[in-house]
Amino acid sequence: MTKEFPNGVYPVMLTPFTENNEVDYEALGKLVDWYIEKGVNGLFADCQSSEMFFLSLEERVKIGEFVKKHADGRVPVVTSGHISDSLEDQAKELTAIAGTGADAVILLTNRLAKENESDEVWLENLKKLLEMIPKDVPLGFYECPYPYKRIISPELLKWCADTGRFYFIKDTSCDIENMKAKLEVIKGTNLKLFNANTSTLLETLELGASGYSGVMANFHPELYVKLCNIYKEDSSKARKIADFLTVASLIERQVYPVNAKFYQKSIGNFNSIMTRTRDIKELNATGILEIQQFVRFNEEFEKTLG
Repeated sequence: MTKEFPNGVYPVMLTPFTENNEVDYEALGKLVDWYIEKGVNGLFADCQSSEMFFLSLEERVKIGEFVKKHADGRVPVVTSGHISDSLEDQAKELTAIAGTGADAVILLTNRLAKENESDEVWLENLKKLLEMIPKDVPLGFYECPYPYKRIISPELLKWCADTGRFYFIKDTSCDIENMKAKLEVIKGTNLKLFNANTSTLLETLELGASGYSGVMANFHPELYVKLCNIYKEDSSKARKIADFLTVASLIERQVYPVNAKFYQKSIGNFNSIMTRTRDIKELNATGILEIQQFVRFNEEFEKTLG
């Protein structure tokens, strides 16, 4: 099945929860609309930022269905939610996620082999899994850092690209040379690389990366959209934006995703900053001041762009 995924920005979506720790679908709808109003090119649901390891399969499926329905064809939706250890359980999860109507189903690279296992084991497990899931569903990869980060090698990525079944990879290597090698081997295939790392983003766009899929699109996606749109035609402005984004991205080293939820609540999208992954008390008064300063800094920078 041939699918066209536009280049650009694919936010890694947050999951809003009520104070009772249930998924807040009203807030999730506002979040989808906010991303799209900011000009993003696609959405990545049921990922680590969505707290997928702390969602039941029923919740992951329902979130995937909701995001796809609410996006209503305005942008493509790629969805993961694939967290189990056994291949049999993974196949059940991926088949269920495929049933949400997702434009691509995203596999976690660290689910296909243990940390100490070889690439050969990884590839054998992938081949088995591919036989167990619907063959007409477009697929992708996410180099998820949890429970451990497994960076896919250019050689393995080439094998995957050559199958014709893979369309999307969220790269978390934070390594320009690694991404350069990957971009070389996927040239001319369906597979597109989206960089999760701000510091290397401009350089990898210039090397042929298709866009950005990272945490900071939960704060100011419009600047990432701007960078992806202008880097070819205005290198000076692109450099200015990229430098600002790298400095601003240090906020992600705070208490994420609590800080992102605090920001989303401050702009009226979320009703609560509840998470299942962190204690919200970790975002202390100083942390809140840092977010508020970040917001003012961002607003002033946007004014300088016109």
